Amino acid sequence: MNVLVLNCGSSSLKYQLINAATETALATGICERIGIDGKFKYKSNTGAKVEKQVTMETHETAVKCVLDALVEPETGVIKSLDEIGAVGHRVVHGGESFAQSVVIDDEVIKAIEACSDLAPLHNPANLIGINACKALMPNVPMVAVFDTAFHQSMPARAYLYGLPCKYYDEYKIRKYGFHGTSHSFVSKRMAEFAGLDINNSKIIVCHLGNGASVTAVLNGKSIDTSMGLTPLEGLTMGTRSGDIDPAIIEYIVNKEGKTVSEVIAMLNKESGVQGMSGGLSSDFRDLTIASEEGNVLAIQALEVYSYRVAKYIGSYVAAMNGVDAIAFTAGIGENDDLVRANVVGYLGYLGITLDKEKNNTKSNELYICTPDSKVKVAIIPTNEELAIARETMALI
Repeated sequence: MNVLVLNCGSSSLKYQLINAATETALATGICERIGIDGKFKYKSNTGAKVEKQVTMETHETAVKCVLDALVEPETGVIKSLDEIGAVGHRVVHGGESFAQSVVIDDEVIKAIEACSDLAPLHNPANLIGINACKALMPNVPMVAVFDTAFHQSMPARAYLYGLPCKYYDEYKIRKYGFHGTSHSFVSKRMAEFAGLDINNSKIIVCHLGNGASVTAVLNGKSIDTSMGLTPLEGLTMGTRSGDIDPAIIEYIVNKEGKTVSEVIAMLNKESGVQGMSGGLSSDFRDLTIASEEGNVLAIQALEVYSYRVAKYIGSYVAAMNGVDAIAFTAGIGENDDLVRANVVGYLGYLGITLDKEKNNTKSNELYICTPDSKVKVAIIPTNEELAIARETMALI
């Protein structure tokens, strides 16, 4: 069976068609600038590539472009849409309603809608993708895979905030966590790679990308994670501030006459390493080059980023009373040797020594610690699309 995996953003649609038997991607791509001017990218496992401007007024139009490309006689990878047995949708926020992936029906759609105020930039877009597929592929079963589901195993001591209890009781204000699909996939793979029993293990996963989070995985279950009610909490990120004193919001509102919404938008889109570097960039490659040239703001931004990651690792070592393995994953975690070196530099108290040569090596899965290190540290590439396909197959 082939599974179509869709990840809808507000103006984008990432997709993969995965052969569930071999777990290989038959085709991958993205639709960008939906509702603006439209840009379509497609690549098949046979080497065929398509890049073109396409008017995509809606997500339904974008889904149709994807389906047309998959069956296109010259560059497509399937002869008919009948070869798509299921669709797996990434859904960002499931609130407390979903502790695992579910087959999508009308009740599930209503529950996802009810969580939209917790993820106003993401859940509505996810629903648009679901409804587009319902219109174009009405008889194909669909599964929702939630970013928050993996973290529903967190105990109350980890997810409750120090607020009056009515805010949890009435509005479900609590830590939910995100990147759950990635943290689940990588923690399982880290256990396999390190020869650990996932059901008797202490693993910390550092999902470091433009959006970033760290998760403590005890015996295969998430017991704490750095993102919170929204993806704004936690690490300093590409454009997100991460943890700040909440009084800062009122202070800026009063000083600059901004609304709370304007300040929250600034914290999400103009802060993090981009803001700290004076607007230089949220791309760590640019920051690394600038830091090597002596740019003080770029140097400070990278130092703050690495320091925050190391602090979260330390706190999760305490939460689990130890750690067996630490995994670096996602765009920065997999590719930025400077950030990894900076983070590991804080972990000597754990008996970890960085192998500089291995850390500078480009490889899919690789230990970056010396053999005598007491804790295993490795690069483990994430594959959220494959994880979504696996979840989908398990339910269909």
